[in-house]
Amino acid sequence: MTNAVIPDWNAFGLLPPIDVGSPTSFHRSPYSVSLKDIVMRFSTSPERQAILRGFLTYRKALHRMGLNSGFQWLDGSFMENVELLEKRQPRDIDVVTFLYTPENFEPSASDLTVFDKSFAKSQYKVDAYLVELNEISPAQLVEQSAYWYSVWSHRRNHVWKGFLQIDLHPAEDAAAFALLENAETTGITP
Repeated sequence: MTNAVIPDWNAFGLLPPIDVGSPTSFHRSPYSVSLKDIVMRFSTSPERQAILRGFLTYRKALHRMGLNSGFQWLDGSFMENVELLEKRQPRDIDVVTFLYTPENFEPSASDLTVFDKSFAKSQYKVDAYLVELNEISPAQLVEQSAYWYSVWSHRRNHVWKGFLQIDLHPAEDAAAFALLENAETTGITP
């Protein structure tokens, strides 16, 4: 999948669910973007930078276990202009990781904490969910995809919104960390 530009927030302060100029095109939510694009677009405040640092550290923990194949869907107030919508900073980032576990995958007891929702939220500022692609049937995959799409394609007030998709592979992580560190140090969004 090619990476798209992250669309601007619409008049509702949300990522648009579709390309309004071409509503039946494949350019729609979830928008497949780069990890660097996420950092460049959303590292606009110290609170957002802390969430991004937690998210990148969460990814690093997954990679350390050999979990490098798959993709992540990103959503929640972090993907919204929540500062305008609700007059507050985002508190975390919502992430569903669709991944393939390696053959003979045996995480250590300390590695398992990354899969604990409470730990992930407190340690990484990630509201984390996991779908093991090689452990479910095609029917279950359709069910999981439909579930997450239907949950994330609307706000609680029923307004349609979009969300983002990034590759799980760590190829861009070092560059994303560098961009984030520059934003944290200079106070200037990349």
